[in-house]
Amino acid sequence: MAIPRGIRNNNPLNIRRSKDQWKGLAEAQNDRAFCQFKSMEYGWRAAFYLLTRTYYHKYRLYTIRGIISRWAPPSENNTERYVENVSRLTGIDPDEPIGIPSDKPSRWMAVGMAMAIQECGWDGLDVFSMLRGWQLCRNDV
Repeated sequence: MAIPRGIRNNNPLNIRRSKDQWKGLAEAQNDRAFCQFKSMEYGWRAAFYLLTRTYYHKYRLYTIRGIISRWAPPSENNTERYVENVSRLTGIDPDEPIGIPSDKPSRWMAVGMAMAIQECGWDGLDVFSMLRGWQLCRNDV
């Protein structure tokens, strides 16, 4: 069975390449579309940075529906199915505010893990690297 692209790239949410110079980027960036990280922890760090700082604080997106609608637009994804799956996995209603990241870290980690499952499937995801990635992100505050 093929290893999912996000797992191969240590990029569990399949963050697209951009001008952003993420901490922990792999020296060689051989994937033309998606970032490649040195470790899964750095991939998670970038994911949580985007979710909690960019999407929550900058874009003011507070719900699963708001976040996923921007993250996985209908031009590229079945956005409604993505929203439904993340909501079902987390137990958070699509239109319910997730909460302030510093006050509700477990809810944000659950959303991140559910998005990773949607992006990559279950195989190759490690909750411990996710927790370390959250800590890396929070230490940058």
